[in-house]
Amino acid sequence: MADIQGSYDDLFVAVPTALAASLDRGDAGGSVAVFVDGEPVVDVWGGFADAERTVPWGRDTIVNVWSVTKTMTALCALVLADRGDLDPDAPVARYWPEFAAAGKDGVLVRHLLAHTAGLPDWDGPVAELYDWQTATARLAARAPQWEPGTAAGYHSLTQGFLVGEVVRRITGRSPGEFFAAEVAGPLGADFHMGLSAEHDHRVAATVPPPGRDGDYRASAPAGDAVASAATPIRVRDGNGVAWRRAQIPAASGYGNARSVALVQSVMACGGSLRGVRLLSRAGCERAREEQFSGEDRVLGMPVTWGLGYGIFGGTYGWGGWGGSLVMIDPAARMAVAYVTNQMRDPADDNRGLEIVMAAYEGLQGL
Repeated sequence: MADIQGSYDDLFVAVPTALAASLDRGDAGGSVAVFVDGEPVVDVWGGFADAERTVPWGRDTIVNVWSVTKTMTALCALVLADRGDLDPDAPVARYWPEFAAAGKDGVLVRHLLAHTAGLPDWDGPVAELYDWQTATARLAARAPQWEPGTAAGYHSLTQGFLVGEVVRRITGRSPGEFFAAEVAGPLGADFHMGLSAEHDHRVAATVPPPGRDGDYRASAPAGDAVASAATPIRVRDGNGVAWRRAQIPAASGYGNARSVALVQSVMACGGSLRGVRLLSRAGCERAREEQFSGEDRVLGMPVTWGLGYGIFGGTYGWGGWGGSLVMIDPAARMAVAYVTNQMRDPADDNRGLEIVMAAYEGLQGL
């Protein structure tokens, strides 16, 4: 059985066992954290931070969590909404006038958060993702692919720029700067959007699925034709220095399971954690306001979208390309996070679900 480091409450032994099982099946490395009432009951890690398996995964190893980053960007928007600085029912153009171009004057902020704005594709060069002004200007000039609010299509890369630019217009700070100052800083969370060079030595590079190489691309299941125009993102793009330095608030956040679970425990605990209140209980509840439920035109499967989070019965959260995820259960005041550098083909990847189910085993014993 793989060697697992860290600590856990004995009631939650199924969680490190599930992580060990993934490593035993060939994964490179990863970490898992479970927080209940804002405190860790599981904080474990294991395996290796590199494909060659020469560098052990350490306590402070961080990794690109891909679309789990969306939950951090959504939290920034919810904080601003709770403060009265952002109105989810307002037209995006109220905050970002240039966005009204090409028939988008009726797009509301809530459409951005719920993947219903009609701008699902990043159709520019990958290099333009690394320049904030260029990326947001491209999106502002685009026409929506459907009437906003009438359908959902996963905005895999674009959502972060769309929501992030609204954050920037309101606060004068980039989403990464706002997150660092208003969320990660007060909580003491080791999560970053726009990673500085001082952290490079801690990064676990993404490892493609077995039999794949650095050209392995992100792709959705066979959904609507709206997905066909998207520029593909490769593993080698995400492992590049330019990707780390850039702020791509839908897909380039770096952290470990401890930091992901810590931040999202704010949502599980009614907006307050360890003496820090980021938003009200009502502000947290906004995340679970159903915006769309049905077939997602890009993902090609049924999805229920809240304000920035996917809703799954009484829980909500989201996952990232390659397997990382976060799940929030407000009734149990629990947040579960799993991050990994080992990708697997999506059809064969149940690791996150296994971790969540293991966490509920422990919860039953409390």
